[in-house]
Amino acid sequence: MSILPEFVTTFTLPEAVEHQPPLLGDPVARAAAEAPAALQNARAFAIDPDLADTAALMEAYDLPAEASANCVVIAGTRDGDERVAACVVLASTRADVNKRARKLLDVRKASFLSMDRAVQDSGMEYGGIGPIGLPEGWRLLIDSRVVEQAEVVIGSGIRGSKIVMPGAALAQLPAAEVVEDLAVEIA
Repeated sequence: MSILPEFVTTFTLPEAVEHQPPLLGDPVARAAAEAPAALQNARAFAIDPDLADTAALMEAYDLPAEASANCVVIAGTRDGDERVAACVVLASTRADVNKRARKLLDVRKASFLSMDRAVQDSGMEYGGIGPIGLPEGWRLLIDSRVVEQAEVVIGSGIRGSKIVMPGAALAQLPAAEVVEDLAVEIA
């Protein structure tokens, strides 16, 4: 049983790569082509690009905040070396950038990458950035609450679709690090 409404048609990631128009951004399609075991139960679905932002998608598809996993990109510098991480947290939480993520990056100050830089460096569209197909060298930090979910909706690399997959499968992605308390509950 899926968290998505019955009217939503889903495609395996190999099918999504071939779909016209494409349902996956280029970096996500390349990662899907490698077909890691983590992605065998992942399915893509088309959405109106105006629904790419979390709140709009949750409202349109009647999804609880625990079913949506946001991916935010942060960075910090230490000894002239920039350290970048993608943090995956539930929509019911927010990434603890100033404490937990900063300590994990081992930097004095961590901050969100600008939208333009996150888009440019990831090769994904704003509103579609997700944990699959991230650039080499980026850390992938996943809040432990995400992997506990039966299914989560994540970015597909473009605004016109999303991916739904088991939360636990995210922990199997290359470079994934599951972190306790990476996020804090939104009050």
